[in-house]
Amino acid sequence: MNVDGFSQQIDKLRSQVQGLLQCNETKPNSQQEIITEAFEELNIAMEELLTASEELEVTRAAVEKERQRYQDLFEFAPDGYLVTNTTGTIQEANHVAATLLGVDQKYLVGKPLILFIAQPDRQSFNSHMNNLQELKDWEINLQSRGGMPFPASVKASAVYDLEGKPLGWRWLLCNISERKQAEEMLHRAYDDLEIRVAERTEELVKTNQQLLTEITERKRVESQLLHLAFHDALTGLPNRAAFMNRLKHALNYSKRHSDYLLAVMFIDLDRFKVINDSLGHLNGDQLLLATASRLKLCVRSIDTAARLGGDEFTILLEGIQDVSDAIRVAERIQQELALPFKLDGQEVFITASIGIALSSTLDYEQPEDLLRDADTAMYRAKVLGRAHYELFNSDMYANALAKLQLETDLRRAIERVEFRVYYQPIVSLTNGSILGFEALLRWQHPERGLLNPADFIPLAEETGLIFSIGNWALHEACRQMQAWRVYHHSNFLEKISVNLSLKQFSQPDLIEQIGQILDSTGLDTGTLVLEITESVIVENGDKATAVLLQLREMGIELSIDDFGTGYSSLGRLYNFPIKMLKIDRSFISSIGASSRNLEIIEIIVTLAHKLGVDVLAKGVETKEQLALLRKLSCEYGQGHFFSVPLNSSAAEALIMEHPQW
Repeated sequence: MNVDGFSQQIDKLRSQVQGLLQCNETKPNSQQEIITEAFEELNIAMEELLTASEELEVTRAAVEKERQRYQDLFEFAPDGYLVTNTTGTIQEANHVAATLLGVDQKYLVGKPLILFIAQPDRQSFNSHMNNLQELKDWEINLQSRGGMPFPASVKASAVYDLEGKPLGWRWLLCNISERKQAEEMLHRAYDDLEIRVAERTEELVKTNQQLLTEITERKRVESQLLHLAFHDALTGLPNRAAFMNRLKHALNYSKRHSDYLLAVMFIDLDRFKVINDSLGHLNGDQLLLATASRLKLCVRSIDTAARLGGDEFTILLEGIQDVSDAIRVAERIQQELALPFKLDGQEVFITASIGIALSSTLDYEQPEDLLRDADTAMYRAKVLGRAHYELFNSDMYANALAKLQLETDLRRAIERVEFRVYYQPIVSLTNGSILGFEALLRWQHPERGLLNPADFIPLAEETGLIFSIGNWALHEACRQMQAWRVYHHSNFLEKISVNLSLKQFSQPDLIEQIGQILDSTGLDTGTLVLEITESVIVENGDKATAVLLQLREMGIELSIDDFGTGYSSLGRLYNFPIKMLKIDRSFISSIGASSRNLEIIEIIVTLAHKLGVDVLAKGVETKEQLALLRKLSCEYGQGHFFSVPLNSSAAEALIMEHPQW
């Protein structure tokens, strides 16, 4: 019923009420009054209802006007307008939306909106739909029916009922193709402008670019130099300079705070050279990188792990409680390094020797002193068998001072030519005559007297002084042998035997140096015998073979000294151009008391003869030993039974005697 019909019904009801009132005028007053009041109240209610009805009609008219206004806005909006339910199905669409999507309005209603989303953007659209909570604004590619995709701006807002329950979404779609084209044109125009500006200022740009390149390169080089100045290029760890700088600050802090304790750990990888030479330098570098990573796992963030160079690493432990903290770190490092390393598909195992120096051990003034003492302790650990750690103490300090003094004396000895060559005869066990001599180095120390090689050769090898000393000894031995051969006009002195240390053998110009010595002394190459130990073969491998072959081609004979005490492979020994094996004195000294040693000597002699190699027995002291060696067909002997090592004058006197044994 509309408002007009409702008003007519109210008027009819009012007429009926009035008629009822007139009929009741003849009834008693009391009843009539009650009815009258009731009908008056009813009349008032009716009037109020009529007033409300009129207001409702006004409201309805306003709503209809607003609806029509909304409908006009909806229909004539410049952009596409859609209404969908919560699942994305279109419920309403205006004319622009239909035109935009290339279909009739009626066709749109009931269709999923996603049908008009370009295929590549549908996943993105679904993602947006799942995350829509409030008004959203994004760009997406739409595709009209039968048309090409085009860029559009999309805005969406949720629609709720009176209870706040979501009913769907309102969508505002705007074709932004022209805007995109305009932006592209603007970009092209901007690019063209940039080109024109660049063309007009080309010379200035070139000049500025050249200047900028120079500045950039300078900054890059400065930055690189700064990084290289304080970091190791391979591992990225702090280098010596950075470590010493940090150690200096820590040491200064400890001087101001008596309860502040720090420790320096010096770490040297054991047998790294063997791994590096056997697996190659690339794998060696990978091992150093892996070692650096494991060391970083063993220290705190306040500590400093650094690489000094080669296979040497250092660690600075700051603010520790006592020496047990440093020991725990050393033990953890040993545990970490005990795990296998994977290098080029191969498992490699390595250990480390660690030296520890505490700031409380001595009153350190310079950081270099603390590092030096940690290094000293490390060498002590290496001497004790490697894979150990050692704490620096005052005894080591005294030994270090003595070692430093010995090094100083050794350098002066080279300058003052304090070295001497002593000669011990090599005797032919076949005819009992002197075949030649072994040249033995001695040091005539001005204070300590005559020193044997064991007292100074290890330090000479460590400091590199062995090269000068070894060359001098070889030259002197060759010179003396040639002098004897010329003076006595006799060829019975057939051989002069000289030892080559591991370091000497590793010299890259060894062949040239020996050739120069032979040329300068005039000694025939066939007279010189060079003695090497089995360790030379083990440490140098294929390189040793190449050098030995070169020496043999020169005519120089080669001998392995102290045979039986090393670990050389018999298979490799067969390939070496060796002329003689020298049996170590430890086997000869107990030859009479131990049948086992006699059997070992017999085996060595038999092996040597099978290989076409002569045998020389060292340390012959008695007639019984000499008799047994002759019985075993040993070719040569050397020892105190024949003669102790002699200086050149005494050796010449022995030559003059022509002794027979």
